[in-house]
Amino acid sequence: MNVNGRPYRTIWVHNENPQLVQIIDQRKLPFDFVVEDIDSVNPMAVAIKDMHVRGAGLIGASAGYGMYLAALEASRASNFQLHLENAAKILLATRPTAVNLAWAIDRQLTAISKENSNEAKIQAAFHTAKEIADEDADFCRRIGQHGLALIREIREKKQDDVVNILTHCNAGWLAFVDYGSATAPIYAAFDAGINVHVYVDETRPRNQGARLTAWELGQHGVSHTVIADNVGGHLMQHGLVDLVITGTDRTTHTGDVANKVGTYLKALAAKDNSVPFYVALPSSTFDWKIRDGVSEIPIEQRDGEEVKYIDGLLENEERRILLTPPDSNAANYAFDVTPARLVTGLITERGVCSANEEAILSLFPEKVAGF
Repeated sequence: MNVNGRPYRTIWVHNENPQLVQIIDQRKLPFDFVVEDIDSVNPMAVAIKDMHVRGAGLIGASAGYGMYLAALEASRASNFQLHLENAAKILLATRPTAVNLAWAIDRQLTAISKENSNEAKIQAAFHTAKEIADEDADFCRRIGQHGLALIREIREKKQDDVVNILTHCNAGWLAFVDYGSATAPIYAAFDAGINVHVYVDETRPRNQGARLTAWELGQHGVSHTVIADNVGGHLMQHGLVDLVITGTDRTTHTGDVANKVGTYLKALAAKDNSVPFYVALPSSTFDWKIRDGVSEIPIEQRDGEEVKYIDGLLENEERRILLTPPDSNAANYAFDVTPARLVTGLITERGVCSANEEAILSLFPEKVAGF
């Protein structure tokens, strides 16, 4: 993704200091572009928990690099393995819903365990972190190409020129290492010359749509309109949405989708108005163990202060504003689960499939042995 004409990923190793990981501090967007340096596992855990970084793919990549930093620290500790295991526990506790977190940590622990010397363990952690990041970017690029075919098909059936797409939260470049999941088909269509317009849900309470999706679409030059979270159903009723694409933080191998809270309501509205509802995800976001997303996926509950306050720009200074009576309680469920029956299809790096166990396993036959 280009930022002011310069290409960036969302996470990378410092060019001159390989013991330093750099991230884009997403809390500062869209008003300020800040690169944050992270030199140890505890600041990485804070970055994940407090959403300096967020989004399924980027959480996984950040955990991967966090384990690399943990290996560097472990080499200076009295017990390498104990330090590494404690670091893994710290990272695992940051965000419970996103399955990429545990997936990346397990992948690192497996790779590191195969080496004998501390130096070899550090090198294994470094290369595995890079592999996770590179794989995430490549998978999202491929998701874009598969999703492009869907958008092109809709464009060919329409009488007018514009394909109107609605998305929820941020499943864009900023939620992954590059390209994004839900946005990858949009960018691919735009780059292919298709006239696309995106309705961007603001996504309360943290406003990732209004602050992040709108910003990155603007950086890429994609036409977009920010809307309040509850407008999507109205737009669908009046034929103003051709396609809904969202991301996901965890999808069961039976097709249930956990995503930013409010996604379920968009899926219901799409179903009622015969609007295709697609979910874009790399295979690292599948949960290959659980079957019933509604009852089994843990739903993160965040601090109610996020609901009661809102951040914005006032006279060139970012301010925090109270929205509610000071003594009111606030609940802050970060995710909801959309049942597979409401999902038209899943867009993965291997292709598009229906949201059911048989179709998913047909794309990933190597997982069949695990059932």
